[in-house]
Amino acid sequence: MSEYDPQALQAKWQQRWEEQEPYRASEDAADPRERRYMLDMFPYPSGDLHMGHGEVFAIGDVVARYWMQQGYNVLHPIGWDSFGLPAENAAIKRNAHPAEWTYANIETQANSFQRYGISFDWSRRLHTSDPEYYRWNQWLFIRFFERGLAYRKGGLVNWCPNDQTVLANEQVVAGKCERCGADVIRRELTQWYFKITDYAQRLLDDMQQLTGWPERLLTMQRNWIGRSEGADVLFEIEGREEPVHVYTTRPDTLYGATFFVVAVDAALADEIVTDEQRPAFEAYRAEVAKLSDIERLSTDKEKTGVFLGRHAVNPVSGERIPVWAADYVLSDYGHGAIMAVPAHDQRDLDFARKFELPVQVVVHTGLADPGETGEATPGEGTLVNSGPLDGLTKAEAISKIIEILEVEGRGTGAVNFRLRDWLLSRQRFWGTPIPIIHCADCGEVPVPDEQLPVTLPDLRGEALAPKGVSPLASATEWVNVECPKCGGPAKRDTDTMDTFVDSSWYYLRYTSPGYTDGPFDPEQVRKWGPIDQYVGGIEHAVLHLLYSRFFTKVLHDMGMVDFTEPFLRMLNQGQVINGGKAMSKSLGNGIDLGQQIDAFGVDAVRLTMIFAGPPEDDIDWADVSPAASQKFLARALRVMSEASAEPGVPFEGGDTELRKATHRTIDEVTKLVESQRFNVAVARMMELTSAARKAIDSGPGAADPAVREAAESLAVMLSLVAPYVAEEGWERLGRTGPVAVAGWPVADPALLVQESVTCVVQVAGKVRDRLEVAPDISEDELRALALASDKVAGYLQGAPRKVIVRAPKLVNIVP
Repeated sequence: MSEYDPQALQAKWQQRWEEQEPYRASEDAADPRERRYMLDMFPYPSGDLHMGHGEVFAIGDVVARYWMQQGYNVLHPIGWDSFGLPAENAAIKRNAHPAEWTYANIETQANSFQRYGISFDWSRRLHTSDPEYYRWNQWLFIRFFERGLAYRKGGLVNWCPNDQTVLANEQVVAGKCERCGADVIRRELTQWYFKITDYAQRLLDDMQQLTGWPERLLTMQRNWIGRSEGADVLFEIEGREEPVHVYTTRPDTLYGATFFVVAVDAALADEIVTDEQRPAFEAYRAEVAKLSDIERLSTDKEKTGVFLGRHAVNPVSGERIPVWAADYVLSDYGHGAIMAVPAHDQRDLDFARKFELPVQVVVHTGLADPGETGEATPGEGTLVNSGPLDGLTKAEAISKIIEILEVEGRGTGAVNFRLRDWLLSRQRFWGTPIPIIHCADCGEVPVPDEQLPVTLPDLRGEALAPKGVSPLASATEWVNVECPKCGGPAKRDTDTMDTFVDSSWYYLRYTSPGYTDGPFDPEQVRKWGPIDQYVGGIEHAVLHLLYSRFFTKVLHDMGMVDFTEPFLRMLNQGQVINGGKAMSKSLGNGIDLGQQIDAFGVDAVRLTMIFAGPPEDDIDWADVSPAASQKFLARALRVMSEASAEPGVPFEGGDTELRKATHRTIDEVTKLVESQRFNVAVARMMELTSAARKAIDSGPGAADPAVREAAESLAVMLSLVAPYVAEEGWERLGRTGPVAVAGWPVADPALLVQESVTCVVQVAGKVRDRLEVAPDISEDELRALALASDKVAGYLQGAPRKVIVRAPKLVNIVP
């Protein structure tokens, strides 16, 4: 180990890379190389880099470095998602400005990234909290506003009582705030929204372009968008002039609707409740307000409700049915009201049984009467008790009833989406100010483009403490302005934007970070976009990726980009855990990335991350060994240091077996990296190192040209995961220029032909023999050879119970 000093190598090559800038993407129009854009999800500066950062950026760097070696002009940028609540909360505790904490942490992380040897183009660095960046958030908001895609409305919203701000639906996980874990409540507020629902169908349709995304991720997106087909049915409510729209996916069951349910917090319920029922209704509504949506929709929760004193009219049967308010219907589903068909919907049945409401079977499924069993029958069958629908199948009945409704003017076929418009207002300080001025005469007036950016005032410490309204409201000099239209007194909007706005288009800014005529240079985006490979956590499958896809489609419609999907390929990494559990302070099982680097060196930590398993799998740090990685790197560096044949010597005269091993490794590693099986690629590099070591120690020796070929190939391939050792080895081999752009070795097909393969024969899981066999040997032939082996026979008593053959490399015998 004396020849391998990780810290010394890191200091040496960090300085060289800073001078050489080997990872800087070329903007030269005459550069003939094909462009590739590799992007890691940018970090939030909440402190120094942690183990999760260590994994995801090591994975992304393998891809970026591989493309560089393949001769592509690679854009691999870095920036920081630097607005957000953690900085604001830290500022309150420290009686400081959020910028102080934010930018100090950015510098800490930047230094750690440089130490970690990631192949970033540092010339494109950006921070979303810079006015030069968030100016364009505001510019884009105004363009969305002009297109009718940004609007303000009142209604019930998700409210985090801990963070004192609203949350988008996507930021509520199991009824809790995804940031702090507090129980989310519903609150009536007027807020800003982006009209993402206008793009719901396109968000679904364009998934056909995403052939490079994991199916699991696509499924999550589809489920969140939640497209369903059915009908909008008009129900008359006694005492109300306008009919009420009800969306249902099962219009075939209309004849089974025996009561009508309105969400207790919907405006409709408050409108139609009778004076006699109002006290009971208001008391019930107050109780439900304490529940989260998850609690309201729980199938285990006992059904509750209150009769509103009104009746609706079933549009097909003409029957009067009672109207109830209940908690199991949400105000933002469809139109906030449902037709209740208790025979064929379990929640409706539970409600009907609780309040002794009628149950009418209209689909014969062959199962017992739900009114007697308490088990609804939601499946398919033949329509009964349904007038003109009797005898039809579900599909036939749906088509028929929609036709009847449309002819009679009582409804239409309809498509519904689970997706709701993106609520982007936040009642906190450290974010992009919304560029709207409110004037009593002119209404909502956008800030003129020439007055952008609207920068944040200087608030700090206790002035930032959450009060249920934005801290910006207290900055009266900042709030009170002249109306840009009429010149009269007006006020700035005091909410800030959801930080997911920042990250919805940052990847475009990287192509031209200094551009001043717009958020990005469209010509540069055409050259670099869309992103060829995006790497990041599955936890962003809905939030960030959905919003980014939406932004890209809007920008395409504005003529600013010529593609409709931002990320061609997605790679989701797993978590780094410890002892089978997620790392946390409360468990005391955290592992510090910096300490691991101090102990074992950057390359050993990176190699361990990559070698631990497939990228998408979790890494249990208790089960891996950076110390073993460090020892391997020392062996690899020794091989590169000892290879003594002159640079440029022809390899043809070298040891044939080592040359074959080298070229097989090149071929396999190339295929493995292309298929993102990085851990197996590392295993092949380790095998080549052992083969070269053997040739040096007991073969033709260090001066053999084949040893140099193996060592040079190893340096280039190893540069993907261990850049410091690779650069040092390349230099010791007498090569000039960064190994990062030396060029990927090409396997000679003539050296890939295998005359024989070593087959391992196991008995009861233990290796008992090794056979040299033809690569194309059949399973039957290999089974016979293994059972005929004298070494194997000694461990068998009679015929084996099972023989598992994996030709040509493995036979496993179960005695």
